[in-house]
This record gives sequence, structure tokens and C-alpha cells, in this order.
Amino acid sequence: MRVVVSVGGSVLVPDPATNRVDEYATVIEGLVESGHEVAVVVGGGGVAREYIGAAREVGANESELDQLGIAVTRLNAKLLLAAIDESITASVVPENYEQARTDVQRGDVTVMGGVVPAQTTDAVSAVLAEYVDANRLVFATSVPGVFTADPNEVDDAERHDELTASELVDTVASMEMTAGASAPVDLLATKVIQRAGLETVVLDGADPTRVTDAVEHDSFDGTRIVPDEETA
Repeated sequence: MRVVVSVGGSVLVPDPATNRVDEYATVIEGLVESGHEVAVVVGGGGVAREYIGAAREVGANESELDQLGIAVTRLNAKLLLAAIDESITASVVPENYEQARTDVQRGDVTVMGGVVPAQTTDAVSAVLAEYVDANRLVFATSVPGVFTADPNEVDDAERHDELTASELVDTVASMEMTAGASAPVDLLATKVIQRAGLETVVLDGADPTRVTDAVEHDSFDGTRIVPDEETA
């Protein structure tokens, strides 16, 4: 199976002393050992937000802030790349989709961060999955799946076990229209997932072994998104 794993920066590096990076490296190595082709996209997390906040205070414009965020995602990607067995990885963090696809086609694990301004890690992950014809896209986030509403804002929000791509788009669009609400995947990414017919999983990445479950087992703790035609 060819899989793209999207790891939020706050999930990968919740604090500077975390061992989460090594845990994710172990999971990725295990997937490769099991015969899977793996590409990883890493976010910026809290470090990116801190740098962006500081840069905004000193007068940086939005394009400059985007470039700063991209730089942090690539630093996080380099950190994870350094932790993975170098015999199975590409030697550098790719800066575009073409480089990443070349890595995948060569049989190497590719680990990338941001690509262009105004495109989130979620969107990069979905576009990369489409670009490399991935069989599955896994979002390792800070929440345990997709809910009927933002569980941080609505006490009785319920988690979906399965959604179609169209239902995911509608759910996320509804959340993004609600002040203060936060969706687990951004709207642009959901639309790429829909058009590409990507089988997708959204799960809590605090335990990296959940990624293994989402790739190798039918039973996992999270939300599965299926292409619309599967339920047509």
C-alpha cells in the first residue's frame, strides 16, 4: 500500500524534550518493513505559531509570515528525517511535489513540510496523496477523529466512525462557519480528498501506533472517510 501520513507539528513535537519523533520514526520504519510505501508531511505546530506571532509584532507581512511557517515545517521534517533509518529515506526534505514523487517512485520514504504560501499542512498532505496516487491518507491530529461539531465548543458533539468525502466537506464547512470552532482538517484539504477519491483516516496522533492500525488493520480508533462512489 502507498500511504501518505500527515503529522501535525504539535503532535510530532509537543515539547522540545519529547520522544514522539523517535516513536514516529519507529512506526514509519515498521510500515516500510511490512512492505508499504510511505510519504510523510509534517506541520509547524506551536513553534511555527510562536515565530509567526513574533514576526507579526515586528511588522512582517502575511506572505513573509507564510514563508516563516513553511521554514519551520521543513525544520520539523528534517528532525523526523534524521530519526528514520537513513537506508530507507530520501537524503533531503523535498521542496515541491515533483521531488517528493520522485522519492516515492524510487522507493524511498520522503518527509516534507510546507510548499507554497497560503497552503496548510492539511492541503499539502492531500495534494501529495493525490499526486503520488496514494491508496490511503492518514491525518495524525490532536483530536480523535471528525465530530458532528467542534468537541471543544460543543459538549455533546459525537464522533463519526465513517463519512463519505462529500459529508466530510459539509461537516468541515459547517465548522469553519462557526465562530471559535476548529475543524480537524481544513476545507481545501477536504475538497482535494473529495475530487481525488482518497480513502482517508483522521485520528489522534498522540499515540503513533494508531497510524500503524489505520494502515494495516480494519479496526482503528478514528474516523474513516470513503470516496463518494463507494456508497453511491
